[in-house]
Amino acid sequence: MNDSPKFIKTGIDGFDEILHGGLTESRAYLVRGGPGCGKTTMGMHFLTAGLQPNQRVLYITLQEPVVTLRQNAARQGFKLDDVDFLDLSPSSAVFSENQGYDIFSSSEIEREPITSKIVEAFLAVKPTRVFVDPATQFRYLSSDLYQYRLQVLSFLRFMTEQGATVLFTSEGSQEAPDEDLQFMADGVIQLENTATGRYISISKLRGSDFKSGRHTMRLTSKGTEVFVRLMPQNIRKEFTAEVIPSGVPELDEMLNGGLERGTVTILTGPTGVGKTTLGYQFMKECAGRGERSVVYSFEEEVEIMLGRCDQVNIPARAMIERETLQVVKVEPLEYTPDEFAYLVRCHVEQEHVKLVMIDSLAGYNLSMRGENFVTHLHSLIKYLQNRGVAVILVTETSQVVGDFEVTEAGVSYLADNVIFLRYLEIKGELRKAIGILKKRLSNFEKTLREFEITRYGIKVGKPLLNLRGILRGVPEWVNDENGK
Repeated sequence: MNDSPKFIKTGIDGFDEILHGGLTESRAYLVRGGPGCGKTTMGMHFLTAGLQPNQRVLYITLQEPVVTLRQNAARQGFKLDDVDFLDLSPSSAVFSENQGYDIFSSSEIEREPITSKIVEAFLAVKPTRVFVDPATQFRYLSSDLYQYRLQVLSFLRFMTEQGATVLFTSEGSQEAPDEDLQFMADGVIQLENTATGRYISISKLRGSDFKSGRHTMRLTSKGTEVFVRLMPQNIRKEFTAEVIPSGVPELDEMLNGGLERGTVTILTGPTGVGKTTLGYQFMKECAGRGERSVVYSFEEEVEIMLGRCDQVNIPARAMIERETLQVVKVEPLEYTPDEFAYLVRCHVEQEHVKLVMIDSLAGYNLSMRGENFVTHLHSLIKYLQNRGVAVILVTETSQVVGDFEVTEAGVSYLADNVIFLRYLEIKGELRKAIGILKKRLSNFEKTLREFEITRYGIKVGKPLLNLRGILRGVPEWVNDENGK
């Protein structure tokens, strides 16, 4: 006999991933949160996902009338035609006919009829899934707290022992806490609607593991979308260690062949020095081998960037047409970290992207909405490395000349490779230099070379052996004869 639990889908893909497959069958789960958090929408997903042949589902509403629920569901694309309803919401007659009680409290008179209605409906429908919205209304049908707990607990056990999986909601507040419901439930799902976004988390799940933490959630015209927080240690893929050349012979000589797969490269330098163009150069070489790359542009508009590529012999438009390159414009304030990580995962896992460039870290930081920038970037980078994807991070330094710094973001520890670009002032002329500061997996050239972007592409000159003070941005010529 197989005693292993059976999991059922909730109808929300990201939420099922958090649950490691779904909810355990024939158990009761509490969905808690304030008004407008998406509890009812989650219930609609749960019920419609259970509409299978020879299976029925039951919606017990104690607050909103059925006609309103159907109208709201239609706006979000839910079809509730095959959903059975038990409407226990108060009608207008309660007010208009002044149905009060002089001797007995309403709880003593109303509890028995409502219990009978629930039992009758349940036995008639024999549902495999039940959604109760909101269960906290039972509190007002009980004469005291003990009776309330007894009624709810027996109500949940009645349904689960009949083979139904139950989702029930609460609107816990300081005035009406729902800790008792949390103790009764086999699982507790918390929905939040804050100034920085919507979140979903699990604080309890009997008999099953789950992905902890707060995960981003959105309510859209198609219902609920959940974006799982990235946990890279659980996602690994074997890959062959290969080198990705730049296609610029002098630069590849500096890099001892190029950039390795599964490594992180920081391209750093002041504004306008050519960091993004250099990143596209590596993608040009990937496209030549039929491999796919993607650029996430947090700052520059796509058309402007493509126009610049046209002028420097990087056929980005043709690469896009051949589907070897995608340039995705990301509006930082529209994405949470979890949403952006989900976008990256889709490209990597569904489209087999081999090279990713984030341009730039400052724009990515804007999407954090007060959360820890380094923590999210670390998770994203480790995920990409575990998948064998080469990563290029573009970061800008504020000083055009002066003391050298790698990055102002404090993430240089993540880098396997650091390529820096500098402005030089030589004889009153503004020029550029390129150098390698770090390369973890191989040796590299320790000298600096002149760097130039022309209409024919990127050019890297010979080593600047007779200059000193390059890192300060104000180089001095060294006398070849006496070495000074």
